[in-house]
Amino acid sequence: MSENVINKPAAFQAPSAKWQEQPVDQHSMRGRFNWTDIAFFLVLAVGAYYALQTWPDAMDIYEKYILGGTVFFLVWMGWLWRPLRTLIIGVGLIALLAIWLYDGNLDHANTKFLLKYLISSQSAILWMCAMFFMATVMYWISYFAPRFAWMGTIFTWSGVVMGFVGLLVRWREGHLIAADMGHIPVSNLYEVFVLFCLITAVFYLYYEKRYNTRALGGFVLLVVSSAVIFLLWYTFERDAATITPLNNALNSWWMKLHVPANFIGYGTFALAAMVGFAYMVKHHGETTSWRPMIPLLLVGAALIAEAFIFSDRGEASIFWVVYFGISVIIVALILMMRKRIAASLPSFEVLDDVMYRAISIGFAFFTVATVLGALWAADAWGTYWQWDPKETWALVVWLNYAAWLHLRLMKGMRGTVAAYWALVGLVITTFAFIGVNIFLSGLHSYGEL
Repeated sequence: MSENVINKPAAFQAPSAKWQEQPVDQHSMRGRFNWTDIAFFLVLAVGAYYALQTWPDAMDIYEKYILGGTVFFLVWMGWLWRPLRTLIIGVGLIALLAIWLYDGNLDHANTKFLLKYLISSQSAILWMCAMFFMATVMYWISYFAPRFAWMGTIFTWSGVVMGFVGLLVRWREGHLIAADMGHIPVSNLYEVFVLFCLITAVFYLYYEKRYNTRALGGFVLLVVSSAVIFLLWYTFERDAATITPLNNALNSWWMKLHVPANFIGYGTFALAAMVGFAYMVKHHGETTSWRPMIPLLLVGAALIAEAFIFSDRGEASIFWVVYFGISVIIVALILMMRKRIAASLPSFEVLDDVMYRAISIGFAFFTVATVLGALWAADAWGTYWQWDPKETWALVVWLNYAAWLHLRLMKGMRGTVAAYWALVGLVITTFAFIGVNIFLSGLHSYGEL
């Protein structure tokens, strides 16, 4: 890394005295555009052409342009990161198998083995949840038994595959229920929580490969597992997995652009926060006193308490009491074992670079999502901005990360300040994501629990 941090304020510097080049694995990263990229493009293009020819009246002109643009976007992403092509093709083939097994009859979900136990939407998403839990466990075991680290990666990839299969099959299941029920599965809190888990996990897998380290998996998968716990509670407590007609406010092609871009921002912000947590654990790895870790404990408590408060509008159920207790114990155990964990973590330079790259990507997509949201609002309500609570908190999130990046680029901010700020950013982002929907009514009330 070529950035110069000489003569910067001490609080903004990483603990390392020398800013070293990052150990990046270029294998499977982007290379010369070759015939495999062309073949991948042709596969996606044929699929898009088939959809346009088979369901020409199911999409308006804007949705057709979005479909075509998605082909080029995925080819570009597949060129930047080769494993993404395998993921896309694998998910597509499994989803097509599920659609073929349905054969136009939704009742087959209860009669055909593969659908019932594996690749119907709800089965696949439950498998995703199980895979992410197992990945979290294996990543944490690997801090003490490194030979198991590869299992964390395998479980994470498996969870990503099953989650994306679940969303694609859910899209088809909606159409099988009724024509007006079918819609892209990013329209309610249940669906976007699945999307959040997947995006966070995919970006983590990218950085795991890029930096040749699995040591961050335990931290990043913690936030994914927390989202999975909320998702399971929401599924069984509120029957959230039921496919319902699309809210009129969401019946727009804008949703296909705004929501995915928004959640790329949320996912990468969450990833950066957990890397910040890892940074602080490594920073305090040799500390014997608990006093310097009080700020870290307070931020951790705030993150845990948010989910606890959100549970039932402040009414503590036994489920969330147990969740809160277990979360506190996990954080305490991490801090107690910080010396051993810190030894396994990558260098401060790598941790800082992952934080910076994740927030940069998230900020870019979140900016695009905010602009798209304003355009959507103008199309739907006749005005670009109404200071609705969701809009206001989206602006707060944007300003928070804009300030983070400004100080990083202009003042050389790194180290503990950047790490704490990334963690606090997750508290703000979580409230914008969930808290606004629960406590503040407004034009976005369709996202209520």
